[in-house]
Amino acid sequence: MGSCRSSHLHLLRLFLPMVFSANIFWASSAAHTHSRDPFAIRISCGAREDVRTQPTNALWYRDFGYSGGRLANATPTSHITPPLKTLRYFPLSDGPENCYNIRNIPNGHYAVRIFFALVADSNLDNEPVFDISVEGTQIYTLKSGWSNIDDQAFAEALVFVTDGSMSTCFHSTGHGDPSILSIEILQVDANAYNFGPEWGKGTILRTAKRITCGSGKPAFDEDLNGDHWGGDRFWLGTSTFNKGSDQSISTENRITQASVKPNFYPEKLYHSAIVSTDRQPNITFQMEVNPNKNYSIWLHFAEIDPGITSKGQRVFDVLVNSGIAFTDVDIIQITGGHNAALVLHKIVAASGRTLTIILMPTNGSHAIINAIEVFEVISAEFRTSKEEVTALQNLKNSLGLPLRFGWNGDPCVPQQHPWSGVDCQFDSRSGKWGIDGLGLDNQGLRGTLPDDISKLRHLQSINLSGNSIQGAIPFSLGSITGLETLDLSFNQLNGSIPESLGQLTSLQILNLNGNMLSGRVPAKLGGRPLHRASFNFTGNSGLCGIPGLPACGPHLSLAAKFGIALAALLVLLLLVVCVTCWLKRRQNTLRVQKIASSREAPYAKSKTNFVRDVQMSKHQRLHEQSPTPTEGGLLP
Repeated sequence: MGSCRSSHLHLLRLFLPMVFSANIFWASSAAHTHSRDPFAIRISCGAREDVRTQPTNALWYRDFGYSGGRLANATPTSHITPPLKTLRYFPLSDGPENCYNIRNIPNGHYAVRIFFALVADSNLDNEPVFDISVEGTQIYTLKSGWSNIDDQAFAEALVFVTDGSMSTCFHSTGHGDPSILSIEILQVDANAYNFGPEWGKGTILRTAKRITCGSGKPAFDEDLNGDHWGGDRFWLGTSTFNKGSDQSISTENRITQASVKPNFYPEKLYHSAIVSTDRQPNITFQMEVNPNKNYSIWLHFAEIDPGITSKGQRVFDVLVNSGIAFTDVDIIQITGGHNAALVLHKIVAASGRTLTIILMPTNGSHAIINAIEVFEVISAEFRTSKEEVTALQNLKNSLGLPLRFGWNGDPCVPQQHPWSGVDCQFDSRSGKWGIDGLGLDNQGLRGTLPDDISKLRHLQSINLSGNSIQGAIPFSLGSITGLETLDLSFNQLNGSIPESLGQLTSLQILNLNGNMLSGRVPAKLGGRPLHRASFNFTGNSGLCGIPGLPACGPHLSLAAKFGIALAALLVLLLLVVCVTCWLKRRQNTLRVQKIASSREAPYAKSKTNFVRDVQMSKHQRLHEQSPTPTEGGLLP
């Protein structure tokens, strides 16, 4: 595909069909009036930088922030594959579902094309087989041997974007790791390939086969100078359906009524054709299809044989699977002239695995065909409620869900690939899928339960037992009114059992055993086992209040508990203030005493010496003043 790729900078070429609701359609000559280029984006999977491919200088954006998986070098499988050197592959150990979620896409009608390649590593399985879904609807399953067939090297579908984003997912089937080379999202006309009343936003058209007849050369619309609003379609080339029974012819003449709304077929598509011969006047085309599916068939004609110049010279019927699809097709009569494009469309229900188209002449002449397109009509899946998808993603992040779970894309669709551990039910009132069961027991989960788990409002069963979940039981669980089973046993949950669980009137099984819960079991839960419900609170040393558990102390209301806590806090604050004041006063007293002591020390010493001197002097004077006895005064 590399040498024939289109090149627009930010906007790239679109690619896809055109639509006619009548059984027979001939294009009007009115030119299309699109005032802008179509939106387009191409992604080179695994590339770390933007890439341009020659000779058209096509821009491929780097692969950043779109998906998980791993990067590797690529081995292209076909000459039509874009000349890109890297890919992204998804080991099963990283999860069975992996997606590219591409945002900021204008709402509209788009062709999505995904090319596959092989990982350039001889140690890996070189041809994986996996499923592909777009916008939650499975569109294709690779078949063994795809890497050797040009038009099986990619999957392609027409879808409507209504919410500004597009998801493309790859689902492992256990046969090798999905490996993606490139993704293209190319806008086409809003009415492209309108096949009738059933066409619209509820349908997806998957390209089953697209062939240009007579040339024998595969080509993209870019090679055929196609209009960008037609899209860069790929046409597998063939020069014959049955060698010897038909032959190819071509012309360089201008073809009128070709590149017009809404499908914008390139004029060069009609420059070659296959015609029948005298040996076998019929032209027969066969292809393998999926049984019990509807197919939208588009047949292209232009009378380019110079030997046929007027109406009535070539008339034929068209049979599809033995049923008459069109009778008395006269190209010149319908289009009004030579070298003018004619497109016929038919919806066919395929009961078997083979689709057969036969062009059968009715007047002894030969049949002719320029191109064939076959699309499988797929009913688009209803999506899961966005609110519930977001809640599951938050749960995934909060519990640290292992990579092997995947949990990418839509949890409920495609229905062939729901998320592991998730059960779904369809809500006919909202037209959305909802989650009615979570089974994630014994998966080594950690973390806490997020409050928005209550947004999974369809839940009837939750089993998260045997993990290492911590924290409190969310009060919001009590708002899931339809919950019948809640098993949170053998985790590390703490705190009290929320009173809100008593509002779950449908609850029949409640297992909270083997945790670290405490407090009184809510009264509304305590009496429920008497009504054939099975509740288990054992293994929580702090729980009380029901038979089989320790008795609780006096029951206090929440207001009372709050009052006690507030009073205790006030007493504690008062005590702290008193102690602080006493310590402060004590510190001040000691400081004053210390200062006084340091100032009085010299004075005290001086005073002591003075007192001693005075006492000694006084003693001396007293001694000197006492009378001295005389001899005359003495008695004998």
